[in-house]
Amino acid sequence: MTSHILVIDDDPVQRRLLTNMIERLGHVAHLADNGRSGLELLERKGGIINVILLDLLMPEMNGHGFLDALAERGVDTPVIVQTGQGGIETVVHAMQAGAFDFLVKPVSPERLSVALGNALKMASRDGKVKTSRRPRGGAVGFDDVVSASPAMIRVIDLARRAAQSNIPIVLEGESGVGKEMVARAIQAASDRSGKPFITVNCGAIPHNLVESILFGHEKGAFTGASEKHSGKFVDADGGTLFLDEIGDLPLEVQVKLLRAVQQGEIETIGARHPHRVNVRLISATNKDLINEVREGRFREDLYYRLNVFPITIPALRRRKEDIPVLVRSFVDRFASEQRLSMPLTVSSGAMALLTAYDWPGNIRQLENAIFRAVVLAEGGELTVKDFPQIATQIPGYVVSDRSGFSWGDAGPERPVAVDPAASVYPDYARAAKSMEADTSHDGRMENAIASVDEGGDVRKLAEVEEELIRFALKFYRGQMSQVARKLGIGRSTLYRKLKDYGIDPDNPLREAA
Repeated sequence: MTSHILVIDDDPVQRRLLTNMIERLGHVAHLADNGRSGLELLERKGGIINVILLDLLMPEMNGHGFLDALAERGVDTPVIVQTGQGGIETVVHAMQAGAFDFLVKPVSPERLSVALGNALKMASRDGKVKTSRRPRGGAVGFDDVVSASPAMIRVIDLARRAAQSNIPIVLEGESGVGKEMVARAIQAASDRSGKPFITVNCGAIPHNLVESILFGHEKGAFTGASEKHSGKFVDADGGTLFLDEIGDLPLEVQVKLLRAVQQGEIETIGARHPHRVNVRLISATNKDLINEVREGRFREDLYYRLNVFPITIPALRRRKEDIPVLVRSFVDRFASEQRLSMPLTVSSGAMALLTAYDWPGNIRQLENAIFRAVVLAEGGELTVKDFPQIATQIPGYVVSDRSGFSWGDAGPERPVAVDPAASVYPDYARAAKSMEADTSHDGRMENAIASVDEGGDVRKLAEVEEELIRFALKFYRGQMSQVARKLGIGRSTLYRKLKDYGIDPDNPLREAA
């Protein structure tokens, strides 16, 4: 179905690129070069606009002013904001103002497609209350893997390719990032779909039982073995065996696993002959396996046999674009499971809080936080007050009178008005204060960038350029469009230079490791 997308961006090149992507997706693009023009176009077009794609830095009326104007008019059309690569504080502010989602420039066609699809689903009356009834642990496909960030879209693309063969796969990533879900999706998309999918948590099995559980044992093979046990490899015959936390396998078991991988044969304890099995092996680890090899805790030959097709799943803090989509998905699912009498939504303040938090436990922690909030929900909307366990983990957090959130030095009992950018990142706040301390009376930085080195020679141009870019990122608070404009270069050039110099846009003062 064709939808109408309003693109508000002051950059004509960006408008043209977005228009091409939108039209290739089968939608119609309407264009405005600033917030004021966007409001006028929105009034003229009436109710045909389904989604608004909004740049934040524009002349006359910027994105934040546009969001405020929409709120005053009571317009609930989903708004997807575009932001530069630096500064989650900008995203948090936009989410507080009611933005539905955000895109990090430069925007890929895949990421735009996901964002528009989610926004259109929300805008649809039917899509608003539609939810998956898939039971936990049941069949999972790639469509069930919630993704919005370019990093996860890349992961899914690699996983889809791997599913077309029997190549051994290692899924790398921190605990809770969704490794088992990706493994299940690979199984469902392969020619082994419908066959057994057997999981083994190698780190949860006592070392003296690992061999028996994996490869099985014959009756009487050892003391206490009163019955024959087939083992997980036999259980998974014809299907997929998922070995979670494979880095915890004992070395003596790794030898037998190597034979199973190389020859397709397993040695059952107490059996006279090896047993052939046809198993697709997917392994997962939260450890650095190559380091485990160096330390002698993991066999090198087994490592190279298993690590044929590695896929690294990034931590949730590295793909914050996924958080709003995951939050809505979990809320819909848990609200359905709890059989609530009314649809449950998430306030803009709560969404901003959840986006600002780094989630050390990754998706598993986010899922549990949403589950708790849904179970304890008293109204039709989840607010900041429904996530006290998250709020207390953000330093300087203060509950506001309007059920929003902010940070400051006043303590948790008294609401204060503070700069949300400084509050999300204390390092940024300290840098801003130090910058003010180094400012002369006329407002200029004294000796901000030296022209000569300690030996009295003129510094290399690259050194000065790197220092100037770091200073500009700090001075303009990570606003990438403004940084590029003030430096007189294009945004793509700025992104390339950040990569070349190893500059972290979230912390420009930190030197590359």
